[in-house]
This record gives sequence, C-alpha cells and structure tokens, in this order.
Amino acid sequence: MRPRATPRPTTTEAFPMQTGAKFNHETLTLDGESFADCEFRDCRLIYNGGPAPILNNCRFDDCEWKFEEAAANTLAYLKVVWGVGGKAPVQALIKEITGGGGR
Repeated sequence: MRPRATPRPTTTEAFPMQTGAKFNHETLTLDGESFADCEFRDCRLIYNGGPAPILNNCRFDDCEWKFEEAAANTLAYLKVVWGVGGKAPVQALIKEITGGGGR
C-alpha cells in the first residue's frame, strides 16, 4: 500500500479520501478506506470485514478481490447456511446486494 500523507486516525473519523490516484500491481487493504476517481490495474484488493470502503467512480481492471479474516468467516458462514438448506435467505441477500430487492 502507498504511504499515507497523514497517519491513520485513532478515532472513528474517516480515513482521508484518495482522489484520482492510479494503482498498478499493488496490494491494498480496503477496510475503512475512501477512494474517488481512482484507477486500479492488476491489483489485489483485500477486504477483512472492517468498515466498508467507499469506492466512488473508480475503475477496476483485472483486479483480484480477496475476502479475508472476518469477511472470509462471513462468506464461510453463508456457505454453511446454503448447505444446510438455508438457500432462501442467502438468495435474498444476493438479490438485495445486486439491486433486485425491490427497494
């Protein structure tokens, strides 16, 4: 990850927004980060299950999306729910995520 101009906040305030940055062949942890008008090429993007990132008007080309730690645990739990017959709630969640939830 690129060095930050300012240190990470120690309170609940948001991390500084990165605007117009270009990332090439980098590994970035997305938790709590904010990006606007950024370009990501051939990057590994990791989400650990912390605060959701803000990704406004960003472009992603050939990136690898990784879910680790709490995020991976949540996906594993959804797989278990699906496997024991809980397909309806998992499908409802997917529908909500993809905008098909009628909201």
